[in-house]
Amino acid sequence: MTIHREGFRTIAITALLFGIVNVLSISFLSESLNWLSLTIFFVTLVFFLFIISFFRIPNRTLTINNNQIISPADGKVVVIEEIIDTEYFNDKRIQLSVFMSPANVHVNRNPMNGEVVYNQYHKGKYLVAWHPKSSTENERWSVAVKNEKGTILYKQIAGALAKRICNYTKVGQQVKQTEEYGFIKFGSRVDVLLPVGTKINVDLNQKVQGGVTVLATWN
Repeated sequence: MTIHREGFRTIAITALLFGIVNVLSISFLSESLNWLSLTIFFVTLVFFLFIISFFRIPNRTLTINNNQIISPADGKVVVIEEIIDTEYFNDKRIQLSVFMSPANVHVNRNPMNGEVVYNQYHKGKYLVAWHPKSSTENERWSVAVKNEKGTILYKQIAGALAKRICNYTKVGQQVKQTEEYGFIKFGSRVDVLLPVGTKINVDLNQKVQGGVTVLATWN
């Protein structure tokens, strides 16, 4: 397991606060209220370890298959439905959404190989990530990738806690399946818009792993 570069600053600040709080706690409470000093230590330690775990990148065997569309994120499938896309395709698409809780790995990975043909950041609200309108009203970053199989659009969507979306792609870039393309801090979701008729390989409420789980198969 390694730590994502987006976490270095946050972890450093958290470590500093952890040290300051506990130095003060030990200095002023250890003699008269030792139990409270110990409680503060364990609570802040758990919080510090949680922050570290949030930015983890676990070692995994990734799935590489040009006939398949791989999950871009860890989490749970919360939406599988047919929609009318008004951002890029302007036609019917299958929307498949993966919700990421704060406990999930938050690295985002390319679902397939191809060329980035669309890249757009949208300012917006911070509705809870499972809200039906979060796909179109929340802060989000959309990327469309095209190859010989077809074109898909995937969106990083901020949630009530997520206040920063990181995206490392640009139009014209060639991306490789399962390679990292972004990161969302502190809980959110990713929508994947697929052509109608694409074979879906997951079910609602199924837990998926980014770069591992096959979401769909090209016809």
